[in-house]
Amino acid sequence: MAQNADDREMEQLIEELSSSPQRTRSQASQESVTTSKPRQRSPVKESHGVMGKSGNKSRPYKGRLAKDRRSRTGVRGGPKKGGAGGKGTWGKLTDTYSGEDSTKDIRDPNYNSEEESYVVATVRPELTEEQFEAFFQPIIKEYYDHGDATEVAVSLEELNLGSLGYKVPQLTVTMALEGKADQRELTSRLISDLYGEVIEGPDVAKGFDSLLENLEDLCLDTPDAAEVLGCFIARAVADDCLPPAYVSNHSNSRDKAKVAIKRAEVLLKMKHGMVRLDAVWGSGGGRRPVKVLINKMNMLLQEYLSSNDLKEAEHCLLDLEVPHFHHELVFEAVTMVLEDGSDRCSEKMVQLLKYLSDSNIVTPDQMKNGYLRVFDSMPDICLDVPNAHHMLEKFASRCFGAGFMSRDVKEKIPAKGRKRFVSEGDSLVAGNETKFKIGSVS
Repeated sequence: MAQNADDREMEQLIEELSSSPQRTRSQASQESVTTSKPRQRSPVKESHGVMGKSGNKSRPYKGRLAKDRRSRTGVRGGPKKGGAGGKGTWGKLTDTYSGEDSTKDIRDPNYNSEEESYVVATVRPELTEEQFEAFFQPIIKEYYDHGDATEVAVSLEELNLGSLGYKVPQLTVTMALEGKADQRELTSRLISDLYGEVIEGPDVAKGFDSLLENLEDLCLDTPDAAEVLGCFIARAVADDCLPPAYVSNHSNSRDKAKVAIKRAEVLLKMKHGMVRLDAVWGSGGGRRPVKVLINKMNMLLQEYLSSNDLKEAEHCLLDLEVPHFHHELVFEAVTMVLEDGSDRCSEKMVQLLKYLSDSNIVTPDQMKNGYLRVFDSMPDICLDVPNAHHMLEKFASRCFGAGFMSRDVKEKIPAKGRKRFVSEGDSLVAGNETKFKIGSVS
């Protein structure tokens, strides 16, 4: 279209030049410049189309004259949404919907606050002293049964002790004061195992301070509480749970507390005290050697025969803390009766065994096992006591009459072996052979 306009202008100039030949070329050029109309904007750029011969616009030309959709920033990006369409589309054909892409805008009506990512922190309130005592005492009782300090530590880690850490040594020692030697040993081990894990040094020191302050009341239930507490303090120092200066810092204590501190000083100052304090509670229960337990039971029986005190014998037996080894007491008692051979010893042992059986200290199974051990050992006992079978039958009859020996055990009493002949002729032949041998030798 621009070419057609230029052609018409050129034709007009040619006609003017041809009609006035007298004008110079420069004048013609100047006139053409001054008389020519200003160039109008091409309609192509306005309508982005091509004008036809009839003057109407045709469809837009999709060539170089079309609108350029390239980025003016110089950065070429990929198609929007990966070629899956624009706004309001459902995505690609193979796409599946999941709830992970839910909206995060609070103003959106589909917003769900539960889908927001957040951190949940567990807050444990600090226990009161009453709540802690109610929770901790059953744990210690179970610990005395299984002896596993790890379970106690796990149970305490679930609590928010806060400022109640000192209650751990205080309660354990208080409960151990009324217990036996093995429970006191377990208590000392527990304090040592929990030190640095659940409780710290100030907690241990504060716990023993509380025990020293309340020692007067503790002595009402346990008369020897001061001496026992002194052993606990010395053991804690030996286990590095308390500093050595703890004892010296409390040297000015009064009354019962002074007795406890004095006891701890004596234990710590003795020769090889730190090593000996490992056995300050002795070796109780099944940790003792078998020979030691046998000697203890023999001493128990001999002391009973001399004093005839059933209560003292019961107390000594329970202090050994070996209910699974009570059959040894029955075995030693019956053996002592067979070796002594007197009716007095037999009657005393019957009274003792009946008392222990009626109080269920020695169970029927332990009683039966003790008798069966005696029956199996009769060949060796008869070497020292020839009439042991007669004495055993007599003692068994008394036990059966007292009611603590069952009939099936009595029927298992071994009979004395006797040499018997098949007939009288065999005895005569044996006698003649004996005379013949004697005559031939002479």
